[in-house]
Amino acid sequence: MEDWTEKYRPRTLDEVIGNREVKILLRKWASSWNSNTPPKKRAVILYGKPGIGKTSSAIALANEYGWAVIELNASDARNAERIKRVATSGALNETFTSDGRFIQSKQGGKKLIILDEADNLYERSEESTNTNMLDKGGKRAIVDTIKRTNQPIALIVNDLYELLRGGGEELRDRCLMIKFDDRQIERYEIVALLRKICRMEGVQADAEVLETIADRCRGDIRSAIRDLQSICIGKLKVDSSSLSILGYRDREQNIFEVLREIFKTRRTVAIRRSMDQTGEYPESLILWISENLPMEYLDSLDLADAYDVLSKADVLLGRARRYRAYGLWSYALDLMGCGVAVAKKRDHFGTVRYRFPSWLKEMKTLKEERAVRNNLLKKIGSYCHMSSRKANEIIMEIRRNFQLNDAFAISLRDQLDLTEGEIRYLLGNKYRSKLQSLLKKEEEEIKIQEKLPSKMIVEQSKLF
Repeated sequence: MEDWTEKYRPRTLDEVIGNREVKILLRKWASSWNSNTPPKKRAVILYGKPGIGKTSSAIALANEYGWAVIELNASDARNAERIKRVATSGALNETFTSDGRFIQSKQGGKKLIILDEADNLYERSEESTNTNMLDKGGKRAIVDTIKRTNQPIALIVNDLYELLRGGGEELRDRCLMIKFDDRQIERYEIVALLRKICRMEGVQADAEVLETIADRCRGDIRSAIRDLQSICIGKLKVDSSSLSILGYRDREQNIFEVLREIFKTRRTVAIRRSMDQTGEYPESLILWISENLPMEYLDSLDLADAYDVLSKADVLLGRARRYRAYGLWSYALDLMGCGVAVAKKRDHFGTVRYRFPSWLKEMKTLKEERAVRNNLLKKIGSYCHMSSRKANEIIMEIRRNFQLNDAFAISLRDQLDLTEGEIRYLLGNKYRSKLQSLLKKEEEEIKIQEKLPSKMIVEQSKLF
């Protein structure tokens, strides 16, 4: 299925919602390229929260001015050689139109070079002896490209501070910096966009649904569109009951962003800030990191070092829980996030689909079974005049007799008034075939009792 964020990406700046002043500045900067000589600010830095429309605005600007687009993702190509080969060569050479015609830059033939996630670049210190770290010179290559470019350049960043630190200070003077602010996106604009998408997709959505999605996205237009698509799949009408499937999405998306920060970067300040903002408890975060660590750290030495750091974080979490010393959480977070990030000696590229922690999934699956077991222990304890803990010591022997002795099973069923779920638990997977026979016998007994005259039932009860 086609991603709606791409399908309904704005074609012009007028279609980009919110941030009106930003669009004015972008058009003014683009118009400055109409002269024969490049403007003083040959590049623009678009910064702000993820999903707010930075990349979409850059592409819309290029469409509006008839520019070709060269897009490079900094997290996939962070070394100087790759940047020079793609971005620098594109910035210095002339361009062709989409239909293959050659147009000189002086005649308006421009191309916009977009470097997305540029804040994932950082400089390796000269004294470092690690030759496997490929990021050295990445920011310097960008600065050199901006100095020489004959084509407009747009740098897309989430964290401006990370871009400017460690070799990127010169970008402040050479680039026009434009901030995208989620507070400049009105709620009614997001609702209107979602309503338009529904209309084009032939889906009838209640106003309450669209307003709820607009509220929960907090300016992240991309997540709003993805939320809408997730509840509209296979439906022609969507009401408020469909919102229940979005219950975990916000928190999960934030966790995915934290995982990418930890596994793909060594930006300790950004990692710790992301972990604080996700709102997830450390006991849950460590499970997410542990589950997905082997898929990211493919080198055995990196994996061993990362798990060693993670084990120390787990020790701190255990002490915090045991002694209620929750001040240790901060140290545990530093170890499980920043410690795991810097444990890798080399970068691991590629896209990984993160998995939900299997331990949490198993606990969720077994939750109903645990509830049945606990209720059964209470019944056994009450009948045998013992505590539930004591009943737990004999539960395995009771299960064995229940599975092998039909008479005992029927007697226990009647004495404890066992539910179907409790009978299933006592029988176990190997003896589930006996469940139907037990239930069938119970139905037959009920039918017999119903057919007996009331006097005979009374006489029979006296016998027992």
